[in-house]
Amino acid sequence: MFRPLSIFIGTRYTRAKRRNRFVSFISMTSMIGLALGVLAMIVVLSVMNGFQREMSSRILGMVPHATIVGVKPIDDWQPVAGA
Repeated sequence: MFRPLSIFIGTRYTRAKRRNRFVSFISMTSMIGLALGVLAMIVVLSVMNGFQREMSSRILGMVPHATIVGVKPIDDWQPVAGA
């Protein structure tokens, strides 16, 4: 049957015949190494994203975005703070 060229080339080098076992070993080793590298990169990016979000929430939790200061003091500030 008809197979796409990329699948044909991929199966040719991953399932080598008896005389080309070394090529099959090298290609499987490189595919496993590539998969482990991508896995490590995904894990590191996820950890760094969570770390950045946590640090932003902690820093902004202690230091407000803005401080509002009036010309004269606010006498009844409780209703304003509750809103």
